Amino acid sequence: MRRAVLTTLLFAGCAVLPVSAQTVDVEIAPGDATNHFIPEQTLGSSLDRIPVEAIDKALTPKTLAALAPSGWEPITYRQNTELSVEAWHWNPKGTWSDPRGRGYFDGSATPTEMIRYSYGYSLPRRGFTRNDGTGNTGYSRLTDGDTKSFWKSNPYLTERFTGESDSLHPQWVIVDLKQKDLIDAIRIDWAAPYAKHYEVQFWTGLDPIGKPTLGVWQTFPAGTVSEGKGGETTISLTHIPVAVQFLRILMTESSNTCDADGPTDARNCVGYAIREVYVGTLGEQGELHDVVRHTPDQDQTTTYCSSVDPWHTADDLLSTRQAQTGFDLFYTSGITHGLPAMIPIAMLYGQPEDATAEIKYIEARHYPISYVEMGEEADGQYTSPEDYGALYLEFAAAIHKVDPRLKLGGPAFQGVNDDIQVWPDGNGDTSWFERFLNYLRAHGRMQDLAFFSFEHYPLMPCAFNWADLYDEPQRIDHIVEVWRDDGLPKDIPFFITESNLSSSTSEAYLANFAGLWLADYIGSFLTAGGSGVYYFHYLPLREDRGCGNSPGVFGMFSVDANYNILQPLSQFFASELINREWIEPGKEANTIFPASSTISDGAGHMMVTAYADLRPDGQWSLMLVNRDQEVGHTLHIVFHDQERRLGFSGQVHAAIFGSGQYAWHPAMVFPMSHPEQPNQPVIVSGYGHADPDGPAKEEELQTAPGTGFEIPAASIMVLRGKLAPLQ
Repeated sequence: MRRAVLTTLLFAGCAVLPVSAQTVDVEIAPGDATNHFIPEQTLGSSLDRIPVEAIDKALTPKTLAALAPSGWEPITYRQNTELSVEAWHWNPKGTWSDPRGRGYFDGSATPTEMIRYSYGYSLPRRGFTRNDGTGNTGYSRLTDGDTKSFWKSNPYLTERFTGESDSLHPQWVIVDLKQKDLIDAIRIDWAAPYAKHYEVQFWTGLDPIGKPTLGVWQTFPAGTVSEGKGGETTISLTHIPVAVQFLRILMTESSNTCDADGPTDARNCVGYAIREVYVGTLGEQGELHDVVRHTPDQDQTTTYCSSVDPWHTADDLLSTRQAQTGFDLFYTSGITHGLPAMIPIAMLYGQPEDATAEIKYIEARHYPISYVEMGEEADGQYTSPEDYGALYLEFAAAIHKVDPRLKLGGPAFQGVNDDIQVWPDGNGDTSWFERFLNYLRAHGRMQDLAFFSFEHYPLMPCAFNWADLYDEPQRIDHIVEVWRDDGLPKDIPFFITESNLSSSTSEAYLANFAGLWLADYIGSFLTAGGSGVYYFHYLPLREDRGCGNSPGVFGMFSVDANYNILQPLSQFFASELINREWIEPGKEANTIFPASSTISDGAGHMMVTAYADLRPDGQWSLMLVNRDQEVGHTLHIVFHDQERRLGFSGQVHAAIFGSGQYAWHPAMVFPMSHPEQPNQPVIVSGYGHADPDGPAKEEELQTAPGTGFEIPAASIMVLRGKLAPLQ
């Protein structure tokens, strides 16, 4: 890592400022502290499913040594299989519930040879056309045109496993016709088990998935079935056709009859299963004029479902090109820095027996676990809070039988900026998180929630600009307030277990946007009392280069086609400033105090933000972020300790990272196709380089109380030193 102490002045100069100078105020009375944290437990990184070649080439001593100066210490292991509606074989060795290589797979708890890779197996009983994690892969069995295939709900959400009536965990499927059609009938081809009691409903709002509180589900006049018999059932829903886009089949009582795999496994005999759904109008002869497109791909009529049976076969391993890193490689490669790691268990599409085997395996290897994250992005899988709560308690009970000391938590919400809303329950409550907490409380199991986790991807891909920098502290403050208002107890830690900007942005904002955002994000989260934050993606990977973007805003390094590091990017240098200049790394507690500035653009946007840390070495450290793209500012810094006013005095260490240290340059070509302007440069999408490319400037400054500090435009500055009273 390049680093130098400069002999030239870092700033335009230092001068005693008049009283009217722009100020940064830091409140440092003992009761003002907003957070106390230990960096090696708090400021971490993350590892997700990546290409197998990236595992082989990036998890190496050389690459990990290049990453180390960034200062991210603990790590969380991300589980991508649940986002892709897959069952996770965390151990390739294990046991099938059906010896024919099908059913439910439990990994082996017995360590043998090293596990280097692990894979996801697609679920053949899936009811999603697509969801928030699957992208352009997979399809629903509800409208695939094949009556031999079927959707089936998760058996672990039935009375046999929850101990609660199935009516408390209703399961559903939704058909989205994409536009309103006149509908008066539905045909459901039931598999086993089928629903004995169900309702066919239509949505009165715009979008029940994206806007669940702006509308209601209304049951068709003849849409209630109390004595369902299964098989192929055609229902005349109404005498007068209704203009409908979204239909829902809401199931509350199962036949508890067994599917083709028979009664030897109780999971074959609970829940609900549907082969195909047809929607339309009935003709004079009783024929159904179906408006559903039935095809085994994502051009089918879109469907959603409440849950999916994790049943699958050995043939459902579709690709070995992408992999979750095997736990043995994960723990022995060096990426964990020898620290306890947060690890996941597959819960939405897994079994308690498999989760406990995973814990037994890791502990048999003596690999340290800090926390266990229960499932991945339940909200993105359309899981209701009560269903997630039921699974959470089942899996928690099983895991705590193995090791009652383990700290469990979740639900790893996908990146959100506001409360997660769902269809109202019987009390009219629409907050997902509030209802999940209420479920735990109602069952007397709040002690099983040792932490709360969510992800943070605040900006819309391909659609943000420089002004979006201004809102990051408010975003963080708001979402923390939301979780508290939902009922998160103050004694339960909360973590952002995955976060960054989108990898898709535009060339115009590559300069130092990502570095500035990262400093504001980490500073504001710690100031808000955050218990832990994990940078994503830690390894240097080939990133998405859509939307005309270069790899300059997401990740800490650019790489070539073989994953060799080309150069560090702005977030690498910002990480260094955060983790090594501002915060004192290690095992001792740092303390955060609130700070604010008076520097505004006149439209209410704060141009300079400030974050104050009292380090274990006794120094005060102030991280300043100038979001002003064009203008530098001179700052008068005042620390308020009850009745006293203090300022930096004596030797102050200064570090700065801005346009003088880093600038991104998109690659350019001179195409022959422009005869009128043959020398007009054209930006080539997906390529570029940084020049200059760091490092941050550092200098030791001699100051006195009242000294002013100049922070250049679009830069991060860290000042660190001792305080003395102001005159």
